[in-house]
Amino acid sequence: MKTKAVLEQADIKLIAAAAEAEALSNNWAVTIAIVDDGGHLLHLQRLDGAAALTAHIAPAKANTAAMGRRESKSYEDVINGGRTSFLSAPYVQGMLEGGVPIVKDGQCIGAVGVSGVKSTEDAQIARAGIAAIGL
Repeated sequence: MKTKAVLEQADIKLIAAAAEAEALSNNWAVTIAIVDDGGHLLHLQRLDGAAALTAHIAPAKANTAAMGRRESKSYEDVINGGRTSFLSAPYVQGMLEGGVPIVKDGQCIGAVGVSGVKSTEDAQIARAGIAAIGL
């Protein structure tokens, strides 16, 4: 039987703080979501000025990254590449760049999803958060 790391509250706080710092340092109004490996919401923060819709999009991006164990951008690329039938995939809603899995020792232990600015900037914020825990 294998053992697997899990996110603890201390990790979530570090990720959230670093992601928020990245967003604020660039004056980006976003929502930041952190989920566990099953896509269950552990943290949601909507920064001042972020559109209400971002509070739905960020968790969806995080969920997609965690459940698929890959960046949500990969699904966006599949669809943009012409495989529009993928839009019918069950339980996959956040198929836009900005969802980044948290991987430790080859295992997905959660994900960060960000929404509110350009998708590449959303992903930048997510990666900054994950980097705070050394991954």
